[in-house]
Amino acid sequence: MGSFSAMHWLVVIAIGLLLFGGVGKLPRLMGDFAKGIKAFKAGMKEEEETATATPAPQVAPPAAAAASVQTERHAADRG
Repeated sequence: MGSFSAMHWLVVIAIGLLLFGGVGKLPRLMGDFAKGIKAFKAGMKEEEETATATPAPQVAPPAAAAASVQTERHAADRG
């Protein structure tokens, strides 16, 4: 359980080069990440705007609903 051997370090370096290698790869990756966050925030803002723009459906009180049902029945009986 001592220090890593040379082979371990070579594997770690190879993985690091695969992930972060190339010129400008990491800044480009972080730029894409930032664009994704901005798009997510814009989508959440649009969702909030539509939620506040559409009024909640109004529900008739139970007494008014019962009265309207009785009125409809009475009108149907008159025929």
